[in-house]
Amino acid sequence: MASILDEYEDSLSRSAVLQPGCPSVGIPHSGYVNAQLEKEVPIFTKQRIDFTPSERITSLVVSCNQLCMSLGKDTLLRIDLGKANEPNHVELGRKDDAKVHKMFLDHTGSHLLIALSSTEVLYVNRNGQKVRPLARWKGQLVESVGWNKALGTESSTGPILVGTAQGQIFEAELSASEGGLFGPAPDLYFRPLYVLNEEGGPAPVCSLEAERGADGRGFVIATTRQRLFQFIGRAAEGAEAQGFSGLFAAYADHPPPFREFPSSLGYSELAFYTPKLRSAPRAFAWMMGDGVLYGALDCGRPDSLLSEERVWEYPEEVGPGASPPLAIVLTQFHFLLLLADRVEAVCTLTGQVVLRDHFLEKFGPLKHMVKDSSTGHLWAYTERAVFRYHVQREARDVWRTYLDMNRFDLAKEYCRERPDCLDTVLAREADFCFRQRRYLESARCYALTQSYFEEIALKFLEARQEEALAEFLQRKLAGLKPAERTQATLLTTWLTELYLSRLGALQGDPEALNLYRETRERFRAFLSSPRHKEWLFASRASIHELLASHGDTEHMVYFAVIMQDYERVVAYHCQHEAYEEALAVLARHRDPQLFYKFSPILIRHIPRQLVDAWIELGSRLDARQLIPALVNYSQGGEAQQVSQAIRYMEFCVNVLGETEQAIHNYLLSLYARGQPASLLAYLEQAGASPHRVHYDLKYALRLCAEHGHHRACVHVYKVLELYEEAVDLALQVDVDLAKQCADLPEEDEELRKKLWLKIARHVVQEEEDVQTAMACLASCPLLKIEDVLPFFPDFVTIDHFKEAICSSLKAYNHHIQELQREMEEATASAQRIRRDLQELRGRYGAVEPQDKCATCDFPLLNRPFYLFLCGHMFHADCLLQAVRPGLPAYKQARLEELQRKLGAAPPPAKGSARVKEAEGGAAAGGPSREQLKADLDELVAAECVYCGELMIRSIDRPFIDPQHYEEEHLSWL
Repeated sequence: MASILDEYEDSLSRSAVLQPGCPSVGIPHSGYVNAQLEKEVPIFTKQRIDFTPSERITSLVVSCNQLCMSLGKDTLLRIDLGKANEPNHVELGRKDDAKVHKMFLDHTGSHLLIALSSTEVLYVNRNGQKVRPLARWKGQLVESVGWNKALGTESSTGPILVGTAQGQIFEAELSASEGGLFGPAPDLYFRPLYVLNEEGGPAPVCSLEAERGADGRGFVIATTRQRLFQFIGRAAEGAEAQGFSGLFAAYADHPPPFREFPSSLGYSELAFYTPKLRSAPRAFAWMMGDGVLYGALDCGRPDSLLSEERVWEYPEEVGPGASPPLAIVLTQFHFLLLLADRVEAVCTLTGQVVLRDHFLEKFGPLKHMVKDSSTGHLWAYTERAVFRYHVQREARDVWRTYLDMNRFDLAKEYCRERPDCLDTVLAREADFCFRQRRYLESARCYALTQSYFEEIALKFLEARQEEALAEFLQRKLAGLKPAERTQATLLTTWLTELYLSRLGALQGDPEALNLYRETRERFRAFLSSPRHKEWLFASRASIHELLASHGDTEHMVYFAVIMQDYERVVAYHCQHEAYEEALAVLARHRDPQLFYKFSPILIRHIPRQLVDAWIELGSRLDARQLIPALVNYSQGGEAQQVSQAIRYMEFCVNVLGETEQAIHNYLLSLYARGQPASLLAYLEQAGASPHRVHYDLKYALRLCAEHGHHRACVHVYKVLELYEEAVDLALQVDVDLAKQCADLPEEDEELRKKLWLKIARHVVQEEEDVQTAMACLASCPLLKIEDVLPFFPDFVTIDHFKEAICSSLKAYNHHIQELQREMEEATASAQRIRRDLQELRGRYGAVEPQDKCATCDFPLLNRPFYLFLCGHMFHADCLLQAVRPGLPAYKQARLEELQRKLGAAPPPAKGSARVKEAEGGAAAGGPSREQLKADLDELVAAECVYCGELMIRSIDRPFIDPQHYEEEHLSWL
């Protein structure tokens, strides 16, 4: 047994291959050349288990990868297929002649029921070694068990159904807990629920299946030899909510619905197909006397669970009178019948036998076949051998079967991962819809295939189905890649032409108004589709040409708006003199470049509205680029034209704070031409500093002069600081204005006097008004009567100047008195200075022998020294060393020069003769030694180094020289 269940390919039992549907090479179609690249794996592959039983196999069940078989009459072999080398033998401990009638294993592989021919039932748990009889079940020959997949666990079965050979259906529950000698029995309860009758009497319950739907409803399907019963209902409330009592109680007064067939095998078997473990079953197959009833299970139907029912009748060599079927299992698309010598597989979609797998006689007749729902493997056995069928990719060729049945949705579902097969299905569906004259559906399918584009397009053109052709083209366009620009241009242009032709044909027909509107909406949806936006944008030039050739100006504008080609939209409105609509487009999209381009046109027709739009955009617009439009507009010189230009320029200057010279110059020109009153106010507001004004002064001067605005010219002259020109021009306008200009050069009294003399001359000579001239003289303190007198004519009498002359004489007298007072004060000050100098010559200081130098702290009398009136005393060399750093560079150089000359001068000679010789030599060749010492004393001893200005100037000098700071710092460490 060491190698038990090691799988191998039996050379005598050749693999059975099932490939319904398409052949190994795909059908070529337009756009594809399909060839098989790898060998197809058979759907059903049979393998014999390398296992020779010690006794004959009487029964076998498999569930959840757990295999249990009875050997002889007293041995149970349990194998966990995940650990095939560790089989488990359990002795049933039977001493009588009872045989194993049937075995039942739940969906978890944990609970095994062994029904004996002696109407006894044994229970074995997966985790236990003890075989436990079920006392409450005694006396019942169990034919079927309906496991509870919703509530069953490894430790408890939950409420289950039990069918007997006497036609009774019981409800029971088993527990895996084991107690002591007097512990609880595994069968918690065992109570009758219903009796199935057939032809007036009870009939054996051949199969039982219990399921629960997604909506909470429960249903039970039970079969006898000729009938299939359905019990449908909701669980009762209360204590029995999890059981089946309430479900069967609903049929106490009337029989449940059933299907009946006349022939009988003496038994029947029911098989379910469940896609996933613990999910609701999807299909059923019932093996009975007349054949196999199969179909779908729909838990949502209120009356019957069975739908799409069909009967596969047995062939002549199979049936009650010939070779009866022994068992049936159901897969996703096939049911397999077990006969005594072979297995036949039938496709549930077509009803055709697609596999006949014969077994060799040496293995003996086949006994039964079961399916493991958790793995999908099929198991068949004889008394001496066990076989297993692998099911691989059962659905791979189902698409072709559905395709032959024209069930295209299911065909596409089962070939979704195979592009070549999917293309075949779509092409067949498209052809089918075309033949059925469902042209739109056909176009949608054709667009998904790889069929030749030209062939499909011609097909719709020949059928005069332009709408379907447009649908085909539109879907083809959606599937293009970014690199396929040429194809995209072709498709978009063609689609546009189709829509425009359709709209043109419908536009003049009043009966087709609704169709015209519908087509127009579809066309607009095509133009505005985000999916096609890239292609439409790339083909926008050709589309505009098509729209123009059809004269469809409405859609030209619509398409231009979608493509954000607002320039074309605005140009269209301007061409049709819809200037307000054009401005609305500009204002809505706020593109400065469009404003610059179309403003010259719009300002001629809607100036006020355009200027309002400019002002609303504010700083987003560059006013310099709008000046050409304003210049072109304001050339007419009308007041309204100039006023709109001034309004926008004032907004730029006053609100936006523009400083561009061109804007200010243009505003000046507008003021000069249209609003002279505002010109001077603007100039005065700009200020009088030539460096802060933003307009060109020379241009402003020329502009004001050309238009005769003299006051403005005077202001510009003032800003340019041309005061003489300002006064000359102001005298032509207003004397008061000239006076204001004359006072401007405050720091240049000579110029002011000259300007005032101009004013005086003008007043005397031009106006001949003596009183005004005298008033002018009074206004300027720089002018005297004698400056003004030459301007008066000879016939003027002195009476006119009497007051002015008296005032001038008084002023002169006052000035003379002031000078005399200043002279007296200067004389007194000089006398005090002479007296102080005399006193200083007589001052002296006393030096004691113990006095020391204030710098070096050594006795003062050891070397030449200096004594200051403040009391500080210094050695001559110490004072020189202290004063030198504080002297300017040129004085330091002078000091070095004096020291050098003093060192080179001869020492003073003793005796009067030599003194005279020294004095004579000094007079002949250069300064004497005493003169050099006097000059040196003047540099060094001019003031005390501690009390004079030298100390004050050195207040910001550091105490420690930065060059010696590091050395000093280290000395303190």
